Amino acid sequence: MEASLRVYRCPLYVPVSDSGLKRILHLVSFALSSFPVMIRQLVWRPDVVWVVEPTLAGAPAAWLVARMSGAKVWLHVQDFEVDMAFGMGLLRWGWLRRFALGFERVLMRRFDRVSTISASMRTRLLLKGVDVERVRNFPNWANVAEIFPLSWPSELHKTLSISEGEVVALYSGNMGQKQGLELLIEAAQRMAVSMPALRFVLCGEGAAKTHLQRMAVGLKNILWLPLQPLEQMNELLNLADFHLLPQRADASDLVMPSKLTNMLASGRPVIATALEDTEVSRVVLGCGLVTPPGDVDALVTAIQQLAEDGELRASFGQAARAYAVQHLAKDAILRRFKADLEQLCR
Repeated sequence: MEASLRVYRCPLYVPVSDSGLKRILHLVSFALSSFPVMIRQLVWRPDVVWVVEPTLAGAPAAWLVARMSGAKVWLHVQDFEVDMAFGMGLLRWGWLRRFALGFERVLMRRFDRVSTISASMRTRLLLKGVDVERVRNFPNWANVAEIFPLSWPSELHKTLSISEGEVVALYSGNMGQKQGLELLIEAAQRMAVSMPALRFVLCGEGAAKTHLQRMAVGLKNILWLPLQPLEQMNELLNLADFHLLPQRADASDLVMPSKLTNMLASGRPVIATALEDTEVSRVVLGCGLVTPPGDVDALVTAIQQLAEDGELRASFGQAARAYAVQHLAKDAILRRFKADLEQLCR
């Protein structure tokens, strides 16, 4: 018998521009529209109720449904949105910070399982008072069977008219505020004349894209791409001679960028902006270069080093692929998750 999956789509408010109040309305709108859908699930009495942060606004409904149905409840933290919102200055009110962090702490401690995606984020869960016996670490996986190094040039070289002698520095992902993408535009400005064979390709959508494109007016060494279809993902990632992974300093260890897993699986080196002794820094070192967040001089130096050294790129790329296969393979992570889920149900 073939398994089926029912998906309920809940409308939410998506602001055109970001602000503290609009962010709160954005989260609350989803919590309200999803609440009746969650209550409907009481009819069939689930074994486990699973909720992903973001958004934490949906967690109270998940916890309530689990308790009313006798189910276990599991919170999976992709990033710490409360810490992010205040750390990046999107929300500033002191009383609201105290309330939000207190609410988060009380709520998290009531889940049967709380998992996250990196060792550093696991440590942060413990600091928030979650019992160590309930905490799990399940990193985002890489689909190493579908994302792999090509032994020939990506088709996108021809589509985008990128010549054989050009070097491509690729950023692919969300273009939001926490990425610190302004740094890439500054680097492109610095290198437009000194390295004419270097091409920056920025692929994705997001609230900051219009602002970034205004910053880049007149720069001919930047190519902008919209979101690419899933079946084109491997061709896109193989377009890169190396990947760019910028992060703001105030986002360190509050998130573990999910895009990093497929960057590594593509067998291309990565240049990340990250603080020392963060999870991103520990993963990327050996597979690429790490520079301090916000330091455009250091970023330019790292880009120039990889752009001019094909052997170093190849060495880092092999290490990146090996790391993805050994630590991030989808099947291994899912087997471990399945075993823990079965244990929780028992």
